[in-house]
Amino acid sequence: MKFNLLFSGLLLIFSVAAHAETQSQQQINKQTVIDFYQTGINQKDGESAAKYLGKNYVQHNPNAQDGVDGFKNYVNYLKTNQPQSHSEIKQVFTDGDYVILHVKSTLLPGDSGQAVIDIFKLEDGKIVEHWDVIQSIPQQSANHNGMF
Repeated sequence: MKFNLLFSGLLLIFSVAAHAETQSQQQINKQTVIDFYQTGINQKDGESAAKYLGKNYVQHNPNAQDGVDGFKNYVNYLKTNQPQSHSEIKQVFTDGDYVILHVKSTLLPGDSGQAVIDIFKLEDGKIVEHWDVIQSIPQQSANHNGMF
């Protein structure tokens, strides 16, 4: 009986510790993605943002290349062709090794912009994969709920 109680207590301690570690890693992953996004997309500093990427970065956006160099090429494209673009993170969700951003992206100040869902997968604290879904924000909506 004493052994069962001790064993149950130890399992509870390990379970709580594992949960805390998972929560802590999710917070680290969340901050990594936010820092990466602000540095790379908004500050347009691909070189500094590259430190957040894993050596094998897989890109699922058909308009962007794989790899760290592919990301840097994308940032250079933004710098050259969309220097006033800005992406405002509206919400952040975490689920294990995944971080999901809900973003309002504009090319120029004052334009309607786009609603974007960016999904990042992390391994060992580095971003290794990215997906996105992009929808234009219409001038008129069938409801008054807004997209954010």
